[in-house]
Amino acid sequence: MNKKIDQQAADNIRALAAAMVEKANSGHPGGPMGGADFMHILYSEFFNYDPTDMTWPFRDRFFMDAGHLSTLMYAQYYLMGNYEKNDIENFRQWGSNTPGHPEVDVKRGVENTSGPLGQGHTMGVGAAIAAKFLQARFGEWMDHKIYGFISDGGIQEEISQGAGRIAGHLGLSNFIMFFDSNDIQLSTSTDVVTTEDTAMKYQAWGWNVLTIDGHDHDQIRQALKQANAETERPTLIIGKTIMGKGCVASDGSKYEGHCELHGQPLGHTGADYTKTLLNLGANPEQPFDIFEDVAKCYEGLKKSKTSQASEKKNQIKAWQKSNPELAKKLDLFLSGDLPSLDFASIEHKPGLATRAASSNVLGYLADHVENMIVSSADLSNSDKTDGFLKKTSALRKGDFSGSFLQAGVAELTMAAIANGIALHGGVIPVVATFFVFSDYMKPAIRLSCIQELPVKYVWTHDAFRVGEDGPTHQPIEQEAQLRLLEKLKNHSGHNSFLALRPADSAETSVAWKMALENNKTPSGLILSRQNIKDIPAVTGSRYQDAEASEKGGYLVKQIENPDVVLIANGSEVSTLVEAASILEEDGLKVSIASIISEGLFRSQPKSYQESIIPNDVPLFGLTAGLPINLEGLVGVNGKVFGLDHFGYSAPASVLDEKFGFTGKKVSEEVKQFIGKTALIN
Repeated sequence: MNKKIDQQAADNIRALAAAMVEKANSGHPGGPMGGADFMHILYSEFFNYDPTDMTWPFRDRFFMDAGHLSTLMYAQYYLMGNYEKNDIENFRQWGSNTPGHPEVDVKRGVENTSGPLGQGHTMGVGAAIAAKFLQARFGEWMDHKIYGFISDGGIQEEISQGAGRIAGHLGLSNFIMFFDSNDIQLSTSTDVVTTEDTAMKYQAWGWNVLTIDGHDHDQIRQALKQANAETERPTLIIGKTIMGKGCVASDGSKYEGHCELHGQPLGHTGADYTKTLLNLGANPEQPFDIFEDVAKCYEGLKKSKTSQASEKKNQIKAWQKSNPELAKKLDLFLSGDLPSLDFASIEHKPGLATRAASSNVLGYLADHVENMIVSSADLSNSDKTDGFLKKTSALRKGDFSGSFLQAGVAELTMAAIANGIALHGGVIPVVATFFVFSDYMKPAIRLSCIQELPVKYVWTHDAFRVGEDGPTHQPIEQEAQLRLLEKLKNHSGHNSFLALRPADSAETSVAWKMALENNKTPSGLILSRQNIKDIPAVTGSRYQDAEASEKGGYLVKQIENPDVVLIANGSEVSTLVEAASILEEDGLKVSIASIISEGLFRSQPKSYQESIIPNDVPLFGLTAGLPINLEGLVGVNGKVFGLDHFGYSAPASVLDEKFGFTGKKVSEEVKQFIGKTALIN
C-alpha cells in the first residue's frame, strides 16, 4: 500500500479520461473522474486475473453498466497494458479499439457491451448466476467474483428492480457492485427526479449495503474486503463521489460537481482543461502519457497478478488430476460444444401445439444437456418450459444444483440475465415467455445480437389464436420485428438473429436442433398455443422431411409445373395444406413452401432458393401477422394474405373464421389471386 502512488494512479486515470474526451470532442469526462479511485483500488488489490491470459475462464469479471463511462475502463486498462497509447488517443474514432461505449473485447478486459443503462449490471447478475451454477457442479475452488459498476441512471432504470430482486433472492454473494453515487446525471441533479433511499431499497431486496466516501482509498479497501468476505448476500457499495473530481477553473479554483461536467469535454464547461491536467499532475503537452511512477507500479502489479493466477492454475491442475471425469465435463461445458444428441428420437403425439412439442424437446434436453439454464417469466406451465422443470429444480439461495431460473414477471431482466450467462461462458441460457411480451425484451434481444451471444429465446402463443385474451395478448406485429433482425448484419457479417417459426412437431424438433447448434447469434423459437395438424410426410419420415428446415425453407408439398406456390411458416402451413386439397379438387396444381427462417433461407444459393420459390410461378403467402412477414418472399407480383389490424377477444376458431384463416377461405383467396394474375398475363 502506497498512498502517494495510489493517488497518482487515480489522478492519472482522471487525466487520461479528460484527455480522451477533449481530443475526441465527444464523450463523458465527469463520471470517470469520479470513479477513478474505486477502479484503481479494485484492480490493483482485489481483482484476480491473469495479464498474460485475459480469457482465462476462472478470472474475476467486471461488468460496466454506465457505458458512457468507457474512458474510465480504457484508462484503467491502459495502465494495465491492455491498450496502446494509440488506442487511447483515438477514442471514438473510426476503426479504433476504444468505441464511445464499451463493446465486448475480453482480451482487453471488456466483458460486456454496455450503453443502454441498467442492462450492464443485470448481465453481471447473469454471470454471477452462471458462476454459482458451475461452482455447484465442480467445487468451491471455482470462487471467482463478478464486479459491477452502476451510476445514478442505471439505478433509476426499471430493470434494476428485477436485477436487484433476483440477485438478493438467490443470495448471489459472488456479485459485488459499486454504485458511483455523485448525485448528478446528464441533464439534472438527481434530487430533481428522485428522493428514494437507495440503500434501504437494496437492503429490502436482501443485499449487503455499504456506504462510503468513494474517494477515500482506505474506505474503498475496507468495503471491498467486507464484500469479498460476504457469503450470504450480494453487496452494494454506495460510493459517494464527486462529478468531475479534480477539475479546476481558469483561476485555479475547484470546479467540481457540476451537471455540465457529465456529458461534454471540459473545454466546453466552466472548467479549464489545461489547468485541470496540471492539477492532476499530467503534462498538457503529453496528456496520454502514463506517469512514470504509476507505470512502474503497474509493471509490478502485473507480475504479482500473473504469479497469483499461476498459483490458482496449479490448484486447478491438481483438482483436474484428482477428478478426471469432472474435468472432462467442465472442458466440454467451457468449449461451447454440445454432447451427442438424437433429436429424431424425440416422440410427439399427433397434432400437438408446437409449444407442447417444444416441451417434449426440453424434457429430452434436461436429460442430455447438463449445462443449460432454462428460465421463464412466471409462465412455465403455459410456455411449456415446465417440460424441462419437471426433470430438475429451481435455483435457490444456497442451492444451485437445479437448472431452472424462476425469473418472475420480469421479461427484460430475464433476457439481460441470459446475456450475462452467455458472456460468462460454460452455460447455455434459454428464456421463455409469451410472444407478445417479446416487446418487453427487445432492448436485451438487441444486445444479444450486437454481442453475438447464443441465447435461446422461446416465445409461445404466437398469433391471434391466443383467442379470448384479446388484442393485448395477440401478437400481430411481433414477428415482423424479429424478422428485421434476421435482415440486420452483425459486425462479423452474419445475420444478427435466427428466428424460427416451425410448422409442426417435427419442425419444432429440428428448430431446437438449429437453435442449439447456432453458437454465433441468438435464436428465437416462435411457437403456437393451439394444436396444429402435422404436415403429411413425403419420405415416410416426417422428421427426415423437416430436416430440410436447416436451409431456412423447403417444399412440404411439391409438384411439377405448379399453377401456384403457397408460402407460409408456423401454423399457417397446415392451413395451406387444407387449402391445397380444395384447390386440387378444382384441377389446380399446388406446391407448398414452409419457410421457417427467411434470413437463413436467403443465405442459401440462389439456385436453391429458386427451386423452392420459383420466380416464374404465381406466389401466394399466408401469415397470421403483418403481410410484410412474407412480402419479401412472394415479390412484387405475389400476394400475401395477412392481418393489418389488432386482434379481438373471442375463441380462436371464431377468429379463424372471422379473419379468413380457414382452408376454404384461403383457397378462395388463392383462386381470386390466380384469376387476377391470369388476366394480367
